[in-house]
Amino acid sequence: MKISVLDMGAVAGMRELQTQAFQMALDEVWQSGGGTVVVPAGEYHIGAIRLRSYTTLYLCAGAKIFGSRVPEDYYILQNDTLEPLPDEMRTEKLYERPPKDQKRDYSFMLPGGRWSNGLIRACCAENIAIIGEPGSVIDGRDCYDEVGEESYRGPHGISVHHCKNVYMSGYTIQNTGNWAHNIHSSQNICCEGVTVLAGHDGVHFGNCENITVKDCEFYTGDDCVAGFANVNTHVYRCVLNTACSGLRLGGTNVLVEQCRFYGPAKYFFRGSLSVEEKKNGAAANRPHRTNMLSVFTYYADFSMPIPVKPGNIIIKDCTADHVDRFLHYNYSGNERWQANKPLSSLMLENIQATGISMPITLYGSEQAPLDFTMKDVTVAFADREDGASVPVFRVAHCRKMDLERVSFIKNTDGDLIRSWSAPGDIRYQNVTYHVPQEKWFALADEPFVCKAI
Repeated sequence: MKISVLDMGAVAGMRELQTQAFQMALDEVWQSGGGTVVVPAGEYHIGAIRLRSYTTLYLCAGAKIFGSRVPEDYYILQNDTLEPLPDEMRTEKLYERPPKDQKRDYSFMLPGGRWSNGLIRACCAENIAIIGEPGSVIDGRDCYDEVGEESYRGPHGISVHHCKNVYMSGYTIQNTGNWAHNIHSSQNICCEGVTVLAGHDGVHFGNCENITVKDCEFYTGDDCVAGFANVNTHVYRCVLNTACSGLRLGGTNVLVEQCRFYGPAKYFFRGSLSVEEKKNGAAANRPHRTNMLSVFTYYADFSMPIPVKPGNIIIKDCTADHVDRFLHYNYSGNERWQANKPLSSLMLENIQATGISMPITLYGSEQAPLDFTMKDVTVAFADREDGASVPVFRVAHCRKMDLERVSFIKNTDGDLIRSWSAPGDIRYQNVTYHVPQEKWFALADEPFVCKAI
């Protein structure tokens, strides 16, 4: 079945919310056994809508969906009578900052809580799709919520829980109150040819299986591709530009390839706005930080259990330019975002990085040391204004480090590897670094301290 939102009374160009007409079209298709809801060209203002099984939301070229700036307009899942949400998925609990341990109640992340609200919702559904033609837009309008995350973040753009066979393609999604895509406890997800502008995280996955993110462009204020407790993630042919991390990832069996990472960011992090700017959804006139923080930062906090040992993360055939940190794995205990299960293995292959300004951090777990491999990689460091002599690697608790056909280019001296623990098995072949080889390795004589980002 195919139906247009216009058939259900939606009117393009109206400032009044067209939520009811959109939801009626989606429900009509679902009740008929499945099909497609078409959104023709034009501007439509809506609150939250819910996709159900075997349903596709199709945005024509020029179709632009604008979300309400009232957080209470996003309670579609909680108020649904066609597919009532089970009581165990409901909560009144509001966002709490993640702790360094697991003694906090994380029920605020349940699909029936305020934090999980989004402009487009799906829960306990299968075979669903959101497809946009070139020129289609989903705009969250920077919805402000004073009781939301960090006292200002509003609903997500697309929020999916307990679904399987999810396909998202072609549209531009921008200015979302929180993450552009919040995908939890779902399987077989593909995000293809999507552009994310401003807002917060581009795509964020938690406890998912079989994820594909390809041919997407991320120009975000927060992390581009994020998440952990996932199994089988493939990110390729993507552009990643942000004021935070290109990849803030944990998980098992992660392959990132043929991607471009670069700074400075086109959009700054919204958290730096004043309260009034956040309330008004206005861009700031004053300058903000736009440096990109990292290519890869490990991610594993206690917001959810991690059933499978994190590891086998591979980043290959990529380029990076003007990013502060090339790698940031810091299991030293001073970062809540990296306090759950440690990373077992990480490999980099065929990567060209330029304009890197900080050392590579590999601080593993003493109980489960890291296996690290780097092959066919060149890292060129930016000149330091202070002229300080810093190492290339800051290392602790690595079981082994394999360096093969790698080059490090920097204008200041410093150890190649400075270790805060007894060195593991370090093997290197065809390594190029301008410091004499007898000065490549050193044990640090002071505690390891790495500033959290």
